[in-house]
Amino acid sequence: MIATATEPTALGSGEWQALNLKPLARMQRRQRLAMFLLFAPALGLIAVFLLLPIGWLLYLSFVQRGEFSLVHYERMVTYTSYVNILLTTLRISAITTTLCVLLGYPVAYLVAQLPRHLALLCIAMIIIPFWTSLLVRTYAWLVLLSGSGPVSATLAALRLLHDPLGLIFNETGTIIGMTHIMLPFFILPLYANLKSFDWIYMQAAASLGASPLSAFLAVFLPLSLPGLAAGATLVFVQCLGFYVTPAILGGGKVTTVAMKIATNVEQYFDWGAASAFGVILLITAVSILVVATRFLSIGRILRI
Repeated sequence: MIATATEPTALGSGEWQALNLKPLARMQRRQRLAMFLLFAPALGLIAVFLLLPIGWLLYLSFVQRGEFSLVHYERMVTYTSYVNILLTTLRISAITTTLCVLLGYPVAYLVAQLPRHLALLCIAMIIIPFWTSLLVRTYAWLVLLSGSGPVSATLAALRLLHDPLGLIFNETGTIIGMTHIMLPFFILPLYANLKSFDWIYMQAAASLGASPLSAFLAVFLPLSLPGLAAGATLVFVQCLGFYVTPAILGGGKVTTVAMKIATNVEQYFDWGAASAFGVILLITAVSILVVATRFLSIGRILRI
C-alpha cells in the first residue's frame, strides 16, 4: 500500500516553536541592512543638497536681525505689491497650463494612434527643443514677436496690420514663450498614458451605437484624465518658479515670484523676504502635487 501524505491542519504552539524562524529573521534583517546601505549614498545626497537648503531657507524666513519674527510673512499679506506678484504668477501659470492642455491634447491624441515609426518621428520632433538652450529659445521668441519681427512683418505684408503688435514686454509675450517651452512637458506624460490605452474600448462603444464624439467623451477622455492631470500638474508647478522667460519677454513689466526673489537677494540683500517668498512657493507647489496625486490618480502614470 502506498502511503499518502496528509496536509497539516493546524500547528500547535510546540510545533511552531519547532520551526526555528530565527535564521529567516536574521536573513531578512541582513537584506534590509544591505538595501539601506545601497540607498545610503543617495539619501545622503538628498539630505545635503535638498533638505538642508530647505531647512536653512525656512530658518531665514522666520529671522529678522537675529531674532524670531513673522515680519517677512506679514509683508505677503499687508503689501499690495507682494499680493499682486503672487496673483500674477498664479494667473500666468494657469493660462499657460490651459493653453498647453488645449494645444497638447490633440497632438498626444494623434501621435498615440500613429504607427510606431511615425509616432517615434513625432516624439523626436517634440523632444528636439530640449536640445536647445532655454535662453536661446526665449531670445528667439523675442525676435519673432518684436515689432519688426517676422510675425508683424507678415501681417503687415498681408495688410492685416497697420501698427506693430505689442507681443513683447507684457504678459502676452510671456505666456506665448512659456507655452512653447512647457508644451513638451505636457505632451510626453499624456502620450505615455494614451499609448497604453486599449482601443478596443472605442470599437465596443461604436458597436453599441455611440457616435465618435460620444465615445470620446464617455470612454476615451475619462481614461486619459490621469495623463492629462499629470501633464497639467507638471506644467503648472514648473511655471510657478519660472524665471528666464518672464524676465526677458516681460521686459521688467511682468514680475513673477521667482523674479522678486532674485531682486530681494541681488539688489536689496534681503534674504529673509526672499526666503519667505520661496517657502510660500514651495508650500504651494507641494500642496498642488499632494492634491493632484491624492484625487486625480496621477500615480497610475508611474505604472505605465
